Amino acid sequence: MRRRLATPRCPLRPGDPCTLCVPGATGPQDCQTVRFVMEDPELREMLQAKRAEWRAAKQAS
Repeated sequence: MRRRLATPRCPLRPGDPCTLCVPGATGPQDCQTVRFVMEDPELREMLQAKRAEWRAAKQAS
């Protein structure tokens, strides 16, 4: 039986896979952009609003 490897999701772009857009990153766990957003209260608040919009749009469709 074959095992499927999970594709990491980008925490900054809801619904999209991690595309390793930051050189040297191996996934969201060591992405400097993700770290920067998660450490900044204003950016984190904006991200939460974006995730809520994405969830609402997904439920509506």
